[in-house]
Amino acid sequence: MTGREWLAIGGWRTAVKTESKNISKLQRGFSLLELMIAMFIMIILLSVALPTYQRSVQHARETVLKENLWQMRRAIDQFAADKGKLPQSVDELVEGKYLREKPIDPISEKNEWTEIQGEDPSSPDAEEGMKDVKSLAEGEDSEGKKYEEY
Repeated sequence: MTGREWLAIGGWRTAVKTESKNISKLQRGFSLLELMIAMFIMIILLSVALPTYQRSVQHARETVLKENLWQMRRAIDQFAADKGKLPQSVDELVEGKYLREKPIDPISEKNEWTEIQGEDPSSPDAEEGMKDVKSLAEGEDSEGKKYEEY
């Protein structure tokens, strides 16, 4: 309908000149081509952002692994200084309140660690104990270093 249409605002009605061509174009919405272009742009943005996000998550996991190992090694040293001997396991560090809980390996997502046993150099009886901990995670970090070598 060309010409005039009635527009009601509150209790008032007024005649407005309109062209049916403009109204029908606004009512149609987006065309299929416009939607396809928008989706294509979104796919390109995601393909650029997703690898960056995945790298940052992996880097964060590696950082947490290094921190967990550092905290456990510090607890081993503190235990040895306090008790005069090496702990037998990570669980003994938790029981002695040197660690709040057994940390989770963020790479393997388990709270299992390689406990390296050896002679205590400060012990006169050459007692054995846990002298180091390593990750059980397989694979390499973003710099090519194996997780078990941390």
